[in-house]
Amino acid sequence: MKRFLVQIGSGVDQHGHNDDCTNAAIKAIKNAISNNCLTGLSEICEIKEPKDLNKMFVHVKIGAPYPDKIKKEKVLKAIPFGTKSVEIEKGGLVAEGIMIKELGDTTDKILVCNAAVTVLIN
Repeated sequence: MKRFLVQIGSGVDQHGHNDDCTNAAIKAIKNAISNNCLTGLSEICEIKEPKDLNKMFVHVKIGAPYPDKIKKEKVLKAIPFGTKSVEIEKGGLVAEGIMIKELGDTTDKILVCNAAVTVLIN
């Protein structure tokens, strides 16, 4: 396998629901992949059909303030194609915000996650 792309993203959950970093992690992945057009997949790797996109391997590394609170299966759904894997480690940031109970907030924490999305090709 060879690395085709590494893209970095950041995601924020301003509501800190029970220290669950899943929403911030998903936003970080979407931020990382939202500005990419992988033309090289078709032009260099000759992956031309949508079904062939599953030939790529996508590895996501997440830095999160509460890594044990992330729901991995939900995070992996943020990656639209490929064979997927996720690695989660301590990182990110917690900032002080405000608690708005009407929005379901349980604390005043703002949770920030970072994502490194790596696309690999055989």
